[in-house]
Amino acid sequence: MKYTYLDIPGVVLFEPSVYGDDRGFFYESYNEKVMQEALGEAPDFVQDNHSRSTNNVLRGMHYQIKHAQGKLVRVVRGEVYDVIVDLRRGSETFGQWLGVNLSENNKKLLWVPPGFAHGFYVLSEDAEFLYKTTDFYAPVYERSIIWNDPDINIDWPLSGKNPIVSEKDQKASSFKNAEIYEYSKMHT
Repeated sequence: MKYTYLDIPGVVLFEPSVYGDDRGFFYESYNEKVMQEALGEAPDFVQDNHSRSTNNVLRGMHYQIKHAQGKLVRVVRGEVYDVIVDLRRGSETFGQWLGVNLSENNKKLLWVPPGFAHGFYVLSEDAEFLYKTTDFYAPVYERSIIWNDPDINIDWPLSGKNPIVSEKDQKASSFKNAEIYEYSKMHT
């Protein structure tokens, strides 16, 4: 498995070696030794999640203000544009966003450290999205930043019509009013 450090420190894109023939394919989707080499230590994952979304659905930008979750995300069906925003006040990249295409074809995985808001937009007819987390889901601490916040200015590859967004995500906070993390308290 190869890995690439992206423009925001701590964020890593993993590309598995895929072995395929006319019967199908095989690849390692997680390897603790590779994670340790790439991140300095392997995360302790406590929960696996699986979601399915249809075309033009936009989910995000989600985070937990306490019990911050590191996430290893990937797509096993379809394609999404996956986006993260650095919410670690004091970080040199605070408020910056980064987006990557994740798909069943490229089989890439994105490591999202704790301290980031996360979301994705479905490009294909539908998409199945898997992610491992380093802390449990804690709804009382769940927060969201509005997907089209003008201060963050994410360049979503929208299909020309308004994305399908949940009622909860439509009521999300602006970046200016969002609760954020103190960088000195975050593990990267």
